[in-house]
Amino acid sequence: MADTYDLIVLGSGPGGYVGAIRAAQLGLKVAIVERERLGGICLNWGCIPTKALLRSSEIYHYMSNAASYGLTVEKAGVDLAAVVKRSRGVADQLNNGVKGLMKKHKITVYEGVGKLTAKGKLTVTGDKPAELEAPHIILATGARARELPFAKADGERIWTYRHAMTPKEMPTKLLVIGSGAIGCEFASFYSDMGAEVTIVEMLDQMLPVEDHEVAAFVTKAFGKQGMKILTGTGVSKIDASKSGVKATIKAKDGKETVEDFSHVIVAVGIVPNIEGIGLDTLKIGQDQRNHIKVDSYGKTNVEGIWAIGDVVAGPWLAHKAMHEGVIAAEAIAAALGKYDGHLHENRTDNIAGCTYSRPQVASVGLTEKKAKEAGVEIKVGKFPFIGNGKAIALGEAEGFVKTIFDAKTGELIGAHMVGAEVTELIQGYVVGRQLETTEAELIGTIFPHPTLSEMMHESVLASEGRPLHI
Repeated sequence: MADTYDLIVLGSGPGGYVGAIRAAQLGLKVAIVERERLGGICLNWGCIPTKALLRSSEIYHYMSNAASYGLTVEKAGVDLAAVVKRSRGVADQLNNGVKGLMKKHKITVYEGVGKLTAKGKLTVTGDKPAELEAPHIILATGARARELPFAKADGERIWTYRHAMTPKEMPTKLLVIGSGAIGCEFASFYSDMGAEVTIVEMLDQMLPVEDHEVAAFVTKAFGKQGMKILTGTGVSKIDASKSGVKATIKAKDGKETVEDFSHVIVAVGIVPNIEGIGLDTLKIGQDQRNHIKVDSYGKTNVEGIWAIGDVVAGPWLAHKAMHEGVIAAEAIAAALGKYDGHLHENRTDNIAGCTYSRPQVASVGLTEKKAKEAGVEIKVGKFPFIGNGKAIALGEAEGFVKTIFDAKTGELIGAHMVGAEVTELIQGYVVGRQLETTEAELIGTIFPHPTLSEMMHESVLASEGRPLHI
């Protein structure tokens, strides 16, 4: 006999567990199915543990440059095993936290592999097999690293992000294929920890989704740190051995060179985890990249089946997945007559992107190029870190804040930042866009002094040609 629920969530990543919690808050009887560890990739192998690693490399960077702060540090060094142990400890702590949240909200957890067998039915296979039924099922199975056919990850010399997070040894000469957020973060980490790093990007700009000025700044900053950046360049062959890797690198002009590296990190995107979950059984629609098709509430083409997070279209970010989980949970509760609040649709144009490299990168809305391509008449403001007292006092005077406004309406249509702590600052502009704030309202807002956030104000003032501190 099947166990019955109001909602079953397949996958316990950020979207899955948050959606389950919101549904439980609204009075639904909820079950969640997870094949590995509660919290999914983000909590266990992605967002959180990588930030723990980056924090260690950041502190090591400051220790190595202590003299510039009037301090003396003797024999600063790296204990890679201890760095990794701390990162895994952080992940374990948060994993236990999610377990506690499941108990608090009386959400039943099934450990095993879940598969749709019919509408409203799902089987769990594992140590404790189970048959589950519910009128609504959320698919939140996430994604995994995309591999290159000629560079299959072996965990020894060729790594995905999971291998890079728990290295058995410190790379001496590292090749990073792909310059998106994941590639840049690991390049930054290993460079700061002492590795010689080369980044290869097929497109003409590293950090391809970011504003061109931000990308150019990061390229220059990474170069100053000793990294080698090759854009418009590809890798056509990888030969790994016990002692290292030979990579065939193809330049823009077609010329190929062979270079030696100790390790390779492949960071060329993701693949949705759709295999074996029963999509074909119910004929659930997918797009050309195999992501599940959904509407703005997370509904698939099959009644009662929903999908959220990395298994649907991008941007593939944890905070987007969490928001989608809440949206879907509220819509499901409304369908069951247990929620009469406002249902809001997902707006991907208001989702911030963050890269936690050194320097950090953060953005929301349209880039200058995209705004112009859309035919929008724009006003652009820009303010450098060097003009901000707090940035100078922190010893972090490199970077800038850039804002883009509709010249006719004053609407904030894009914000782009590079420099220290911009991943914390960006939310101010996200809130502004959510509230449909105009340039005039931001100009009339008082920002505390001394803070990095003052640069946000100055950038807006600069769009009117009236910055105060440059």
